[in-house]
Amino acid sequence: MKFCIPTAFMDPLHLPPLAKAAEEAGVDSFAISDHVVHPEHISSRYPYAETGERYWDAATPWPDPWVTIAALAATTTRLRFFTNVFILPARNPFLVAKAVGTAALLSGNRVALGIGVGWMSEEFELLGQDFAGRGRRTDEAVEILRLLWTGNPVEYHGRCFSFPPTSMSPAPTATVPIYGGGLSKPAFRRAARLLDGWIAVIHSCEEIRAMIAELRRLRQEYGRSDLPFEIIGTANDAFGLDGYKRLEEIGVTTVLTLPWIFYGADPTSVTEKCDAVRRFGDEVISRMP
Repeated sequence: MKFCIPTAFMDPLHLPPLAKAAEEAGVDSFAISDHVVHPEHISSRYPYAETGERYWDAATPWPDPWVTIAALAATTTRLRFFTNVFILPARNPFLVAKAVGTAALLSGNRVALGIGVGWMSEEFELLGQDFAGRGRRTDEAVEILRLLWTGNPVEYHGRCFSFPPTSMSPAPTATVPIYGGGLSKPAFRRAARLLDGWIAVIHSCEEIRAMIAELRRLRQEYGRSDLPFEIIGTANDAFGLDGYKRLEEIGVTTVLTLPWIFYGADPTSVTEKCDAVRRFGDEVISRMP
């Protein structure tokens, strides 16, 4: 079992010291969330809340994920990083390939790309991208990224993107894993058919068990059940050593956790958060089999 600290909504200035503390404690990775802009007023429904309302305001910090990952990778040696999740179809895939590939190379291949199709049409409009066609663009962008990351001359001819023989340098020296988020049927099919893992939001253990079973069924259908596949998530009814062992038994490979919540640390104090991470390392991570 691996452990990951999700960093959404945090003070960006807390991240460098937290990354060092996490590495010392045996945490495997940081998950960096993504939004470019947030209009003060939006009509788009947030899909992960029953009310459809986002639970943060427009002033909440969302640092650029690849600038953040580059900065944190430069101050650590083992800690890994992935995005949770990067809104891929809102971006130009060539620019994404360049940013992620460079970050992978300079970090010693410690990055993965977690992707989602996005939910906020207003953000797509501000970025000059079509919201309605984002699913197909996502699938083609994944194929393009993997081609460009080989460093070889490649060409691509799809419905959304088409280009003649082209190469990108520098290229990563190892495969960059791509994970998918989302709870829709298309998101599950995309993860099973194209990707290297799936990132969950908070669910019960039984809900996660059922989702993993569906992903396994789909991967078998697509002939990909023999390939490595990460399951990243957390449960609202599984905590401590026994809970994490239960999650591991049902197929979760990485648990998302905020250790300071368990120890009553002040979330505005980076010192208390770092102390909680170290305590979590001693009391939980070091005792996992």
